[in-house]
Amino acid sequence: MRNPLDVVSAETIRTLFPGIAVSIIVAVTAQFLADHYATPAMLLALLLGIAVGFLAEEGKAVAGIAFTSKTLLRVGVALLGVRVSMVLMIGLGPQLIALVIGGLIATILFGFLVAPLFGHKWRFALLTAGSVAICGASAAMAISAILPRDERSEERLIFTVLGVTVLSTIAMIVYPIIVNRLGLNPLEAGVFLGGTIHDVAQVVGAGFSISDAAGETATLVKLIRVAMLAPIVLIASIMIRNFAELPKNGKRPPILPGFVIAFLILAGLNSAGFIPVQVGEFLGQFSRWLLLTAIAAVGMKTNLRQILSVGGAAIALIVLETVFIAGLILAGIKILS
Repeated sequence: MRNPLDVVSAETIRTLFPGIAVSIIVAVTAQFLADHYATPAMLLALLLGIAVGFLAEEGKAVAGIAFTSKTLLRVGVALLGVRVSMVLMIGLGPQLIALVIGGLIATILFGFLVAPLFGHKWRFALLTAGSVAICGASAAMAISAILPRDERSEERLIFTVLGVTVLSTIAMIVYPIIVNRLGLNPLEAGVFLGGTIHDVAQVVGAGFSISDAAGETATLVKLIRVAMLAPIVLIASIMIRNFAELPKNGKRPPILPGFVIAFLILAGLNSAGFIPVQVGEFLGQFSRWLLLTAIAAVGMKTNLRQILSVGGAAIALIVLETVFIAGLILAGIKILS
């Protein structure tokens, strides 16, 4: 007799496969173009996804695209935990660690302070400032998971992902020039780049364009910010549950999403040395591909007209938050030097 679970499983696979496959094709195409034209793969995946957005509106790919944009995205964020090593980060010293974490917290508070001046409320402030302060698109997607849902949730997320990716790309080009103009040494350069650029890939690109020492320091500093993802999400989630209004369906966001718990577990295992280097590298690359594929799916679900309607005030806010963290970290470096 046939197992009913096998039927359900096979049917689920048949339903989801077209959308997942389309998302993978877009992600692979984006990576190919990124490798040949020196453009961030995340940005290309988002733009290519937007270009084929009709696939998410009707047809066989709809369910798989929705699954990829949500479930596979969360798996990708969870696997970022294998990149975190507390042992290596502690080697930077307490002053630099305090500077990076202090800059991160100050940027989020700054976002809450200035967002009302641009006509935006706390949800958008947390989403943009959190993504700027922590780790770009990955942080935006993690924070979005704990925010109460409304009719503009998807719109805010897409805008933030697009904004931080574009700004991170600009920073990757401009910040090394600033480093050279200011005459920063490799340690200072690494702290500045790792403490200010939004996405990990752009941090690595900018750091190693200066020197190996600057690149290694920048990567470590960036991982401090990545490691702060779970604590910030936890604190924000508790505050939202206690002080924010309930959504119309009466359901509160989870106090800590499962994928953030998985992130913490993997970070702990890697810091304790339980994850072999080769396994960690494989999972790190797998995480990157999952996030790239998920970003492609998110792009397919994007209504470009709605995103453009966010307006110049939103652009000004995210740019101001970016300038704030850059100025704060640079000032801290000068004080400590």
